[in-house]
Amino acid sequence: MAKFAVLHLEKRAGNDAPISSHIERTVNPANADKDRTHLNQELIEFPDGVRNRTEAIQYRIEHAKIARKISHNQVRAIRVMMTGSPEQMQCIQDEGKLDDWCRDSLDWLRKEVGNENVVSAVLHLDEQTPHIHATVVPIVTGERRKAKQEQQKAGRKYKKKKINAPRLCADDIMSRERFTHLQNTYAHAMSKFGLVRGKEGSKARHIGTQQYYRELVGKNEDLKEIIQEQEHERQEVYHKTRDLYDRKDEARDKFLNMDRHVRDKQEELATIEIRLQKAKQEYEPYQAQEELNLIHNLFPMMKEQLRIADLCKTMGLAFNSIKALLEGRNLTAKTFSFFSPEHQQKFTAEDVKLKMEKEPDNPDKLRLNLNGMNILDWFREQYQRMKQATRLNIKPKIDRNKGFKM
Repeated sequence: MAKFAVLHLEKRAGNDAPISSHIERTVNPANADKDRTHLNQELIEFPDGVRNRTEAIQYRIEHAKIARKISHNQVRAIRVMMTGSPEQMQCIQDEGKLDDWCRDSLDWLRKEVGNENVVSAVLHLDEQTPHIHATVVPIVTGERRKAKQEQQKAGRKYKKKKINAPRLCADDIMSRERFTHLQNTYAHAMSKFGLVRGKEGSKARHIGTQQYYRELVGKNEDLKEIIQEQEHERQEVYHKTRDLYDRKDEARDKFLNMDRHVRDKQEELATIEIRLQKAKQEYEPYQAQEELNLIHNLFPMMKEQLRIADLCKTMGLAFNSIKALLEGRNLTAKTFSFFSPEHQQKFTAEDVKLKMEKEPDNPDKLRLNLNGMNILDWFREQYQRMKQATRLNIKPKIDRNKGFKM
């Protein structure tokens, strides 16, 4: 059985922040084993002051001395996935050659796209097959490929801009000819590990995760419906056959044949369900979390703001008041009663001044202050005062025979 080298490239507009959470495991995907996540490795050290993959992309662009303005929808990163057939990758790992495979894969990539353009590379060992997620910022020099082609078609020559000036151009790296070259050279670099190139010109095409799931689930549901219908028919035949068993050999044969057919379909259904579970483990569900990850990265304080908003709602604040607090404004009132969710009762405050502020010792956390004091601490203080006042107001009862009685 052939053991193929696998190389997949994908353009990503913007800073590709949504996929960073998957690669860096800030969000754990369903197909990853949390008990093995600690085995994952960062293969490239970031520059000083750069904390993650998203910042590394921006750092490379800012320090490349690009003269042209970069548009908002321009491709800033190319996601590169390098691996091989599962059985051969397992063999490489078992033989202790995984470090050599990682080194040679990165050496090949740096040679093809430029050392400084490879800004991130992570080895994932918490999924079924070891693989590398590398990030390439497509900064190139030389004459634009499309401009050269247009001039050749027109048969005219124009005054060229500085052809050695650095520019951001993913198309120069991922052209059809260039892509074929990358597939050939990567397979050649991986031949020492027993990996070969797939058949060139094959009609097989990569399909997206969502399409794969839809097709698999669709077939699964069709089989379930067929089995339910045939099971119903089998039951009807079974009840009729019980009364006619001695005289109706034909009915008995029909029942036995249908029972065998149902078993076959049930086995096929079980196979489909196994494939579906395997697909959920082997495929990476990027799209399902993409919007949520984008919101999380664009608004890192949103989770804290929602927590404060929920507290305000429980305390009895109106929507407009909650909105004002989230906008950073102060709320004031002469007198106001607040409901404490912890103590399940209301407490009244005078000359109220409410404000949402960051925790002094943790700027990533928020708190709601009442007259400069964390309102949760204020609730506890009021509750203790109420308990103290309640104990003082209990009048002693006098037992004439035994004295005072509380």
